[in-house]
Amino acid sequence: MQDKLMIKYIKKKNQKGMEILIDQYNGLITSVIRHHLGKLINYEEECVSDTLLAIWNNIDGFEKDKNSFKNWICAIAKYKAIDYKRKYLNKIETSTLDEQIYYIDENLLKIEIQEELNETLNFLPKEDKEIFRRYYLEDESIVDIANNKKLAISSVYSKLSRGKAKIRKSLLKDGGK
Repeated sequence: MQDKLMIKYIKKKNQKGMEILIDQYNGLITSVIRHHLGKLINYEEECVSDTLLAIWNNIDGFEKDKNSFKNWICAIAKYKAIDYKRKYLNKIETSTLDEQIYYIDENLLKIEIQEELNETLNFLPKEDKEIFRRYYLEDESIVDIANNKKLAISSVYSKLSRGKAKIRKSLLKDGGK
């Protein structure tokens, strides 16, 4: 019941909705981000703020029939954290912990991102994984993929659509993690 009220407030751009959201879900959002940011602890607070802003700006994209609000915000937090990893991958960051300096290995971050991607795409058949990678990661056009795979353009669109549905379903099972 409180989620409905919160969503209603946020959709009307009433700050009270964000206050309720922060009171109820800030711990969850922070833990999802902390889990996916890994060693980039310096960016945790900024990522949480960006996640809250994304929820505020994209609340109209929430569809209660397809997803619970809790899972929806967890997915936003997860992908914001992954975006932060990508964004800061080219910088080698240092952080002080117990007066020791730990250097974040750029290769380790690449491996973590690749593992996240593999885990996310793991629910797709081999051919669909390849289509996803080519379209979403390599920015290849639908036409080029269809020609290369000897598929109809509509088949490529269908595979992408069904793949997104499978990934969404798998994220819901995992509670957004």
